[in-house]
This record gives sequence, C-alpha cells and structure tokens, in this order.
Amino acid sequence: MENLLRRLDFTTLRLFVAVCQENSIARAAEREFIAPSAVSRRLAEMEALVGLPLMRRHARGVTVTPAGQTVLQHAQRIIGNVEAMGAELSRLYSGVQGHVRVVANLSAIVQFLPEDIAAFQRLFPDVDIDIEEQHSPDVLRCVRERSADFGICNRIAGTQALQLTPYRRDRLAVMLPSGHPRAGQRQFHFEELVGETFVGLRENSALTQLLAAHAEGMETRLAVKIRVASLDALCRMAHAGLGIAIMPQQVAELYVQALDVVVRPLADPWAQREICIVSVPEAPLSASASALVRFLGQMP
Repeated sequence: MENLLRRLDFTTLRLFVAVCQENSIARAAEREFIAPSAVSRRLAEMEALVGLPLMRRHARGVTVTPAGQTVLQHAQRIIGNVEAMGAELSRLYSGVQGHVRVVANLSAIVQFLPEDIAAFQRLFPDVDIDIEEQHSPDVLRCVRERSADFGICNRIAGTQALQLTPYRRDRLAVMLPSGHPRAGQRQFHFEELVGETFVGLRENSALTQLLAAHAEGMETRLAVKIRVASLDALCRMAHAGLGIAIMPQQVAELYVQALDVVVRPLADPWAQREICIVSVPEAPLSASASALVRFLGQMP
C-alpha cells in the first residue's frame, strides 16, 4: 500500500472515476479527450498497483468489482477535495478572500475611506482589512519598509519613487469661529491669512508642511498657537476661538452644524490636492490587495 501512495497519480484516479461513471472505457475516453488504449493502460497499471481486479470487462462495457467500489469512493473523495482546494485558491487569487494591511493619512481616513471600504466589503465580505493611521511622510516610510501592503496619502515629495494610483482629490478650506471679524468673507487666499493666529496639526503632517512651505515662499512664518494630532481636535480648537484652521473642506463641513464655526474655501490653486495609492513597484501585491487597489482606483 505504501508503494500505491507513491505511484498512484491524480490523472489515473480521474480516468478510473470516469470509466466507472460511464460503464465504458470508450465513452470515458471520449469524455476525457484521451485515446481508449491510454485509458486501458492506466487502468491496468492501477490494478497492478492495488493487486486486485477493479473492474470486469465485457462486450457491453465494464462492471466495477467490490474492490473497485472501495477505490471509487475514495477516488471521488480525493477528487472532490482537490477541486475544493482549487476553488478556494481561485477565490484567493481573484481577491475574494484574504487579508490586506493599509496605512493611510488623516485626510483619506476621515473623508473617503469609511464609505469606500464599506462598498468594497459588500462585494468582498471575506477580505479582512487593517487600516493604520499615519501622517503622509510616515505612510511613505511604512510602504518602503513594507509594513503595509500599500498606503494612501497626499502626493508629496517622495511619492515619485513609488508606484502611484490616483485615488481622490480634496480641497482645503478655512475654519473660523463664527464670531471672527472675517467670518462673513466668502472665500480666502492664503496670503490674506498669514497674519492670523492659527491652530494646526503636528509638524510631521503633510498639511502642516504644505502650509509652512507656502508661508516660507512669502518670506514669513505662520503664528501657530496650538498643534494637535487629529482633525477632530483641530476643529474643536477653532470652535473654542484659539485660532483659525486650514483643513480639508469635506472634513470641516462635517462640523458646521455641531460647532460654532464657519467654513470658507481656500481659493489658491494648490489648495486642491491629489490623494494617491502608493506601493513598492518591485513588490507584487497579493490578490486581495490588488483587488482593493483596483476598486479604490475607480473612485470618482
């Protein structure tokens, strides 16, 4: 029997099952697109391995012996298990099952990812997704270190060395306390605001670095009174009158009803930003991660 395990192949088992189901070597050969002589040879080799006759041949076809019935039951089970394994691997390859690690910045997580991930999960409920929040420079670092399958962040310095897939666009806006003297203004240019007191995100934030760079281009620095780690905290600081804040407009508008603030668009062309999916070009994504990237890349 040990010799049987080493020498019995899957194709022979499949042909044996076909002959038993068709009760004919000729019909089984036609079904499996193989010569009848090749089927007969494989069956003879199988009987020699087993050491017992598995079927009796006669003019009208074949009849399975008791030993053949035993082999047939096990062969069908083996074939079924292999087919089930193939189906599961196929689902994994197509992205239906698996585990994906994503690192994303605040803007993407707060504005877009909850609804987009929910839509993806309705199509692929068996994909588990871990999302870690990081500032954009740290997103790039995590992707380069491969501690995540891919990242989502604003297009900043360093993204050009990675594989980029466009994801979303957002626009920056100004949040002011409703009692601010300039709260009635319909929109702002950045140069109008440089003399104001600001509340801002921490210095490793891509938004903080963007604002600092544009202030430096005007040979000035922003007066940032308080720095916080989250957009939620930033909104509450502006609500408390501690300074004005610049943030993604879609985030700011979520708080207009709950807080005593007004939101006005920032009119500068650079205030419209691109959010990208970033990955390492030479590191192929898993099927599940590829499916998620393709899905997110189709967002408007």
